[in-house]
Amino acid sequence: MNDYTPPKDLLKDRIILVTGATDGIGRVAAKTFASHGATVVLLARSMPRLERVYDEIEEAGGPQPAIFEMDLEKAPESEYPGMAETLYQEFGRLDGLLHNAAQLKLLSRIDDYDLDAWNSVLQVNLTAPFLLTQACLPLLRRSDDASVIFTSDRLGRRGKAYWGAYGVSKFGIEGLMQILAEETRDSSNIRVNSIAPPPTRTKLRAFAYPGEDPQTLPTPDGFMDIYLYLMGPDSAGTTGQAFDALSMESP
Repeated sequence: MNDYTPPKDLLKDRIILVTGATDGIGRVAAKTFASHGATVVLLARSMPRLERVYDEIEEAGGPQPAIFEMDLEKAPESEYPGMAETLYQEFGRLDGLLHNAAQLKLLSRIDDYDLDAWNSVLQVNLTAPFLLTQACLPLLRRSDDASVIFTSDRLGRRGKAYWGAYGVSKFGIEGLMQILAEETRDSSNIRVNSIAPPPTRTKLRAFAYPGEDPQTLPTPDGFMDIYLYLMGPDSAGTTGQAFDALSMESP
């Protein structure tokens, strides 16, 4: 899989929703999907940043994207079905869903972890992906070939001290991915997988490692092939797998 070369029209005519689409991996993934033919629905909490990515996609010649402003930390449960209904009215289906939005808040011993921070991180990193997936499943089932990708982390496969709610949320994402994959394995056209990116030049990484030189880290552009492979038709039949973004191999 390391030599995978995605066709230029890999995602032609596909409708793909990307959360956390204004920064880091989400921004690059959204632009990459669009460059391979997808109509991308950009979801994030900042309208000015959403509009910036929207403009970048159009200027690059990609299909006209769509914007959905939503704060995953504060949005009530009722907002998720409403968003799905809007997508249905606009597109009639959904061919892909990339869960990328995440937050960290702080690093702390479990002894001292703040409950408000704990709940906030779990809301954005785990509960919101659950609610969004649940709301979008009817749309995904209307697709001939749908893919759900959860952005995980190595910290969600082996625990590490001080990562608190963030680490727990990523363990939860792996569990959610596996359960959903099993529930959809034999009864639908939906495949479900997770990707653990490497240490990457993002705002979240800089917050966690303020003394680290970001220039020593890869940018998200360097490992987009795995996102394209799992989002596109070449990964048909691949489900329930936890991938490493660099090796494109499940551990």
